[in-house]
Amino acid sequence: MEMRRFLGGLCFLALLRLGGAAEAVVGVAGVDGRRAIAATDEDFVCATMDWWPPDKCDYGTCSWGLASLLNLDLSNKILLNAIRAFSPLKLRLGGSLQDKLVYGTGDGGGPCAPFVKNTSEMFGFTQGCLPLHRWDELNAFFQKSGARIVFGLNALNGRVPLPDGSMGGPWDYTNAASLIRYTASKGYKIHGWELGNELSGSGVGTKVGADQYAADVIALKSLVDTIYQGNPSKPLVLAPGGFFDAGWFTEVIVKTRPNLLNVVTHHIYNLGPGVDTHLIEKILNPSYLDGMVSTFSNLQGILKSAGTSAVAWVGESGGAYNSGRHLVTDSFVFSFWFLDQLGMSAKYDTKSYCRQSLIGGNYGLLNKETFQPNPDYYSALLWHRLMGTKVLSATFNGTNMIRTYAHCAKDSPGITLLLINLSGNTTSQVSVTSEGAHANTVKKHSRKTRHLAAGSMREEYHLTAKDGSLQSQVMLLNGRALVADENGEIPRLEPVKVDAAQPIAVAPYSIVFAHIHNFPAPACS
Repeated sequence: MEMRRFLGGLCFLALLRLGGAAEAVVGVAGVDGRRAIAATDEDFVCATMDWWPPDKCDYGTCSWGLASLLNLDLSNKILLNAIRAFSPLKLRLGGSLQDKLVYGTGDGGGPCAPFVKNTSEMFGFTQGCLPLHRWDELNAFFQKSGARIVFGLNALNGRVPLPDGSMGGPWDYTNAASLIRYTASKGYKIHGWELGNELSGSGVGTKVGADQYAADVIALKSLVDTIYQGNPSKPLVLAPGGFFDAGWFTEVIVKTRPNLLNVVTHHIYNLGPGVDTHLIEKILNPSYLDGMVSTFSNLQGILKSAGTSAVAWVGESGGAYNSGRHLVTDSFVFSFWFLDQLGMSAKYDTKSYCRQSLIGGNYGLLNKETFQPNPDYYSALLWHRLMGTKVLSATFNGTNMIRTYAHCAKDSPGITLLLINLSGNTTSQVSVTSEGAHANTVKKHSRKTRHLAAGSMREEYHLTAKDGSLQSQVMLLNGRALVADENGEIPRLEPVKVDAAQPIAVAPYSIVFAHIHNFPAPACS
């Protein structure tokens, strides 16, 4: 079996070198291994789970099925193994309906009723309730799968509508406090409690002013401190779980400094609505992808200058809002956007990045019917296993269609380089050099690379679409289809070994992770 795999890898590399009908271009990836420019959390990759019922529909398509926290089949083997493969995977539980969710702790008086469709209500549903027996089942599953849980709390309880369309008055945390107390008393481990969903700035559905929100964050912090007093693993306090608005975010950060808010979470849906027919064009356009730099950079700047210990996370990101788009946000092409987002956000000190969704909608990492992992699942898993926490400066000298990111390798010497080829007709032969900032010519670089890497091997993971179709839901790793087997086991992710003195061949519309063991990177030692 091993020999067959080895020969298959050789054949795959030979095909890459030939490049088919693609035009070959040369380029240079320069990596500065002298110092890290940023750092992520160990569990940087995170996924979300949502509350949407089966009758949540967008543009005439109902894409949620039984993927809600209230009805998901927790006994599915692939689901368990998909989470376990990360050991640990951080999961953020929340979404639009969290601010309409009450908890069946007995203090509300009424019955614990489910969400019911009602088009006259915000988000098209009535208030819903989380029964404690379901919370128990979820926590048993999270413990079994080794997931780290961030729970999004209802931040609209007790508020009153104001003339400007916002919600005013202080947060009534009675019901939230009951849930937090119950959770702590049962010994369920919670990584963090997050306040609210998309109520920042101009809000989605409704909004809450920054001054009031800061006061509510401080109330949540006090609640968590009291309930977990003396507990060595006190949960984090996160907020606001909304879209970045510089003025609003600055006010909340300043009013909760230095340490009343642990994590500032923001959401990303930069590709527009799922119904947009130009999503693929946007994903493959480097200028469009670069449009997110300002958000990451601005938030990083605010946190640095505010005198706070709070850090930034992307708390929810599905790329295209209103549940994404089938055969785009759940297909191979979306890995170009997703991995570029991971690389870009990490450069700006984002500590964690939560992908909408683990399952459900048209952007799930898992197929909601079969639970088979979609391509982005494997992209996320490879990132988690190969990219360490230290982020290195990486530049690319050549075409603008290659996106380049580098980190210290995870639990291993050297660096991992991520190369994303947005071009469908050129194979890039990429030489890798140290301290790329001082480079001039490709020739000079190539010599230096050979000198650095003489006699050593590197490991490469080439990701391509099945049958060359960008909209395929099957990803190939070094030419082999990635599919969970009949026992629900996640396939092994194995590299091909290549002479490190050779350039990296990045085929058209492909993604490459390259682990270079003996790259000179003092930052990584």
